[in-house]
Amino acid sequence: MTDRTAIKTGRRVAVVGGGWAGLSAAVEATQRGHRVTLFEMAAQLGGRARRVEIDGSVLDNGQHILIGAYTATLALMRLLGIAVEDVLLRTPLQLVQPDGTGLILPEGSPVTALARGVLSHRGWTWRDKVSLLRVTVGWARRGFTCDRALSVSRLCAGLSERVRIQLIEPLCVAALNTPANVASASVFLRVLKDALFSGPGSADLLLPRRSLSELLPAPAQHWLERADTSIRLSQRVDLLQPADGGWLVNGLRFDAVILAVTAVEASRLIGPLRADWSVQAAALRYEPIVTVYARAANARLAQPMLALPASVDGDGNPAQFVFDLGLLNGQAGLLAFVISGARRWVERGIDTTIDETLIQGRRELARSLRGPLVPVRALTEKRATFACTPGLERPPAVIRDGLVAAGDYVDGPYPATLEGAVRSGLFAARSIS
Repeated sequence: MTDRTAIKTGRRVAVVGGGWAGLSAAVEATQRGHRVTLFEMAAQLGGRARRVEIDGSVLDNGQHILIGAYTATLALMRLLGIAVEDVLLRTPLQLVQPDGTGLILPEGSPVTALARGVLSHRGWTWRDKVSLLRVTVGWARRGFTCDRALSVSRLCAGLSERVRIQLIEPLCVAALNTPANVASASVFLRVLKDALFSGPGSADLLLPRRSLSELLPAPAQHWLERADTSIRLSQRVDLLQPADGGWLVNGLRFDAVILAVTAVEASRLIGPLRADWSVQAAALRYEPIVTVYARAANARLAQPMLALPASVDGDGNPAQFVFDLGLLNGQAGLLAFVISGARRWVERGIDTTIDETLIQGRRELARSLRGPLVPVRALTEKRATFACTPGLERPPAVIRDGLVAAGDYVDGPYPATLEGAVRSGLFAARSIS
């Protein structure tokens, strides 16, 4: 990123959409000297990663995990003046279950830490450990690449069943929000490569200690306003038209446009301008995420985040992870149960999902609960992420001259993550310069 004192270019740039991709694009375009106008149809910035207030409760519209390899997101946060160490709790990668078993990576080089963590796992046999290390070495020798048609389940067929169930499946659904049997192995390997080979700390977990709005959207808004960026909230863009070497956005002329809205909205706007791009964006399929918030007086988990074991028959235990918001941000007794790849639970209905999640929580967290576990709210994002399936062709970022898409769904190496959104926004802003 360049200095905010960059020479003004005089170019007028519209950024349509105020999620994390749009905000990163707006900041980068402003840094490059452009006159930026940001349009957001909601009343607040942040997109799918923001704070919401419901019935007096201040909650996030989902729980997000960052890792140390998210270099673009961390650099943007620091540029905005955010003390990353204060707003994110950094711990070595830990996928620990309520009984204390699980994978814990010690500090140090990620590769060495992985070997030490696997060998010290108390819940695995030597066969489990050797199978994981052998397969991981094979992935590394092949440069963490594979046939794009391969699923994560097929990729991991050489692992023991226990390792697949306890590590690969929850890790896959956390990273890609897509069940392992239908998730892209090539994208999964790219995430592992960056986590293991991006230097010390790249595999660390970074857990938010503030609301998602405080993590980036609010600081970005403050930064942009100080830079005299025009931010237009509650304004939906209904019409996008080419005009004399530039673009009309709701009738206002701009030299370039960064379209940082959802794939569905982008498809609608781009349809009359480039049909093939619109069709490709509309063809994406989605995976939902359900977050069940529940409260138990004086509840305190052993760690801020715990992995929850899958059910034996695969039918119960909806949540893969639970977060103790008391340990993270001071909301004592408030727990967030996260159900990724939640399609079948959405189909079964929210009441059933809440009931099964509470049953799971009471059973798995019995030692940590001091009172009854009661529901607070369940939040469902039906289009939380695109389904990251093998061989998926995602829409390219560049649509036409001066018109670029940004979002975690556009073509790129990452799945639908905050890092993917931020990187796409930076790429879009650099593409129109």
